[in-house]
Amino acid sequence: MIVADRKSLEEIMDMIKPYNKILIVGCKGCVTVCNVGGAKEVGVLAAALKIGRKKDGNPIEIDEKTIERQCDPEYIEQLRDIYDRYDAVLSMACGVGPQFLSEAYPSQKFFPAVNTKFFGGAVQHGIWEERCAGCGTCIIHYYDGLCPIARCSKSLQHGPCGGSANGKCEISKDVECIWDTIVKKKMEQGRLEDLRQIRAAKDWQTARDGGPRKSIREELVQ
Repeated sequence: MIVADRKSLEEIMDMIKPYNKILIVGCKGCVTVCNVGGAKEVGVLAAALKIGRKKDGNPIEIDEKTIERQCDPEYIEQLRDIYDRYDAVLSMACGVGPQFLSEAYPSQKFFPAVNTKFFGGAVQHGIWEERCAGCGTCIIHYYDGLCPIARCSKSLQHGPCGGSANGKCEISKDVECIWDTIVKKKMEQGRLEDLRQIRAAKDWQTARDGGPRKSIREELVQ
């Protein structure tokens, strides 16, 4: 799941300051699951913006719409008949959403209402943690299903650094040293020898370092 946080009300108000009629578009995908950009959050933001602008003596007209996903052309097509009725459009999807909207409707102005954070999941109600860095070549089978790329602060692949203590990373006592967990798991299974293997340097071309990425399913391309 893509996890995001909503931008501050002050930042959003500053972005839409010149506009008097806007549309806020929510997404029923990842940002709904992490309670940031679904229909409920669209309504909350719309109300807050109206109150804020009214206090500033500059009232604003706001409409709301939440679509299934902002990362699929078939769903953003639902905005075709209405997008140009507004001075600007505020997207509450992850960073993919406003870009898809901007590409579909180049004459309109689109603004992001959230900050996209990471790929992760819920570890308890209301708390999400990073689990994947989207490196393009998954290697977690070497580490018993745990990812040192995403979960080690230095993305080390051949063992821990010398800065961790008591199972915590040197950057913060609140950050787990994933290498401590990996080593303990291997020791408990009697498989510590797995970690003595020297692996080739990771090819980062499949990650963002290789430029913007694309995935093609030939059987689905029409």
